[in-house]
Amino acid sequence: MNIEVNYKNKKRYKAKYPIRQPWIIAWLIKVISWFLLLGKDYRIEKVNMEGLKPPYILLSNHMYFIDFELAALATYPHRLHNVVSIDGYYRRPFLLELIGAICTRKFTMDLHLVRSIRKVTKRGDVLCMYPEARYSPCGVTSYIPDAIGRLVKQNGVPVVTIVHHGNYLHTPFWNYRKKRKVPMHTVMTQLLTAEQVKEMTPEEINEAIRKGLQYDEYKYQKDNGILITEPFRAEGLHKVLYQCPHCKTESQMDSKGAELFCKHCGKVWTLQEDGSLQAKEGETEFTHVPDWFAWERKQVEEQIASGTYSFEDEVEVYSLPRCWRFETLGKGKLSHKPGEGFVLTGDYNGAEYRIGRTPIQTNSLHIEYDYCYIKPFDCVDISTENDSFYCYPKKENVVTKLAFATEILYLQQEAKLLEARSNKE
Repeated sequence: MNIEVNYKNKKRYKAKYPIRQPWIIAWLIKVISWFLLLGKDYRIEKVNMEGLKPPYILLSNHMYFIDFELAALATYPHRLHNVVSIDGYYRRPFLLELIGAICTRKFTMDLHLVRSIRKVTKRGDVLCMYPEARYSPCGVTSYIPDAIGRLVKQNGVPVVTIVHHGNYLHTPFWNYRKKRKVPMHTVMTQLLTAEQVKEMTPEEINEAIRKGLQYDEYKYQKDNGILITEPFRAEGLHKVLYQCPHCKTESQMDSKGAELFCKHCGKVWTLQEDGSLQAKEGETEFTHVPDWFAWERKQVEEQIASGTYSFEDEVEVYSLPRCWRFETLGKGKLSHKPGEGFVLTGDYNGAEYRIGRTPIQTNSLHIEYDYCYIKPFDCVDISTENDSFYCYPKKENVVTKLAFATEILYLQQEAKLLEARSNKE
């Protein structure tokens, strides 16, 4: 049972239904996006888009803020409504409301979001969602929930995918402060017509969406002969590749310049200019960065299967019940276990609080490696339907593993529920 935080101001931010952008706002968004992209090497390619007019649902992969700018240019002159997490509204809710954005809290059950999306498609506009709901940590497709297929089916409009290539290489999530000179290529494709959506089941729609949103930025880099020559190109990569494949030690990886190394056993890998990895000495366990990433996920799966997985740590907690400022809640305790999911406890304003999210309530996890709004360290966001808690662990380099475990536990619980329903039938 949850015990809410004892705020002096009990109000929470209540999301509003999106307004329809005035045409002048749509034009301004286009002009600002064009201006922000000046000096960058990018191109937008459209596939099977001839004659398509709104309404349609636009599904995009997510690398960095630049995705919004490219999507705005790709869809102009049509009105575009983006689904935006509440931290995107921080200190600027009126601006986001003016441009017709839709506010939500990540990885929660949000019926207001469902109704808002329906309003956008009914009045003939473009609805843009980022179904992975976070920046790509490793430049490959992340978990896409089954709810997307049901949402598309309910709205009955065409589905368009927009896949950005090069954005991750230009501004990787694990070191977004240091940009690289990389060409960007956005591909906008009509994936499903309204007639196809009508005929297909939600499961078939999900299968098509997952196939349409497949990407691998390191493969794209290699296939297109893109060389990243910046000497700092590996800095921050240890946040994604947190476990050493040589000695199997977790959270002891680090990086500097073009090198990635384990502080426990001393092994060193170089991130080559073509994006491949090469061990300085001995065997190169993984030449392809996403293969190392996938291996780490497999290690977490095995720990959960063997019953050895659990997480508990002291955390520094900040919350965002409203949009204008983060509340400093002080120190708390965060745990994550297969049976109970996330439990956050602490004391604020003279009263204890307890925030729990079971595995089935959280299909994925919002993590940050260098959070610009609070402090530049690793944190996780545990959201409920009316509050969001940004937790900074005392332990170093653990948030990527927590994200893996969250998705694995959710999928296991979902499979059990489906099996139970099937047995009843």
